[in-house]
Amino acid sequence: MTVSNDRSAARLTWARHATGQATLVLEPASADASFRSYWRGYVDGQPVIVMDSPPEKENPAPWVEIGKRLADAGLHVPTVMVADLAQGFLLIEDLGTRTYLPELGDATVDALYGNALDALLRMQSHVDTSGLPSFDHAWQTMEMEIMPTWLLERHLGVTLACEEWDVVEGAFTAILRTLAEQPRAFMHRDYHSRNLLVTTERSPGIIDFQGAMSGPITYDLASLLRDAYIVWDNERVEGWVEAYRLRLLDARLLDETVDTDRFRRWFDLAGLQRHIKILGLFCRLCYRDGKPGYLDDLPRVLRYVLDTARRHADVAPLADLIEAKIGGRDLRQANPA
Repeated sequence: MTVSNDRSAARLTWARHATGQATLVLEPASADASFRSYWRGYVDGQPVIVMDSPPEKENPAPWVEIGKRLADAGLHVPTVMVADLAQGFLLIEDLGTRTYLPELGDATVDALYGNALDALLRMQSHVDTSGLPSFDHAWQTMEMEIMPTWLLERHLGVTLACEEWDVVEGAFTAILRTLAEQPRAFMHRDYHSRNLLVTTERSPGIIDFQGAMSGPITYDLASLLRDAYIVWDNERVEGWVEAYRLRLLDARLLDETVDTDRFRRWFDLAGLQRHIKILGLFCRLCYRDGKPGYLDDLPRVLRYVLDTARRHADVAPLADLIEAKIGGRDLRQANPA
């Protein structure tokens, strides 16, 4: 029996015991970019989810602990019914299948994002951040360095000259300086359309929060409004950003000296840090983790990076460098080298 089959058998045995259903059947519900997976079963006709989080690869304890913080603050996260952290199996509430991404459109986006921004403000106002890892200078740098390693070197097969590294480092320094200016709050880290669900009560349901940290106040806002999986026109995004700035001021999470232009720069460069990371991360998921489907989303993320960087003179040279290295290549095509 292979390790995969062994794990599958253990998961089903555990789930049948946890639910008291000897004939329970599990079907794939979803998987994410990590080693974690989700399986749906039915108990007395009602759906439940088994989360499989192999402890040696994806410790499930942070998911449980962060989920409790969010629930205590009134956010809608899956209720944990049974947890076996040693084996990495959890029986949790099924929040359904209606993720934001296919639901978003011109007629629905304001209402859906309205709910998501309400939830974000509640997170930033009420979720305790004590003991959370800090999204600090070292972590931010480590994330951005994924891009030259996996996009430029592995995916494109290019090597940077010393003066080109100076361009990269100059842009990274400007981004890091801007992130350091911001007040800090609870940071989901992946607050976007694939991790938010339309629910009948207390929408949205929020998932994939186990990587939460304490970090810059615009990071989750950029994750939501400059989503790697869907694009809105810049004028509309800036309207949402300004409305949220006013809400942060009203909630006393932002100093009154932070005007529209400064807050927009904070938002832009928080998003730029995230998208630089994603350019590398999607390539790493392809080559290291055998998930080539993420390459299909690279052109969208690249456009974010180029457009955003060129709005700010101190990071604009990075856009020119990346675009020059890509040339006419199709980023969606894997490099066999």
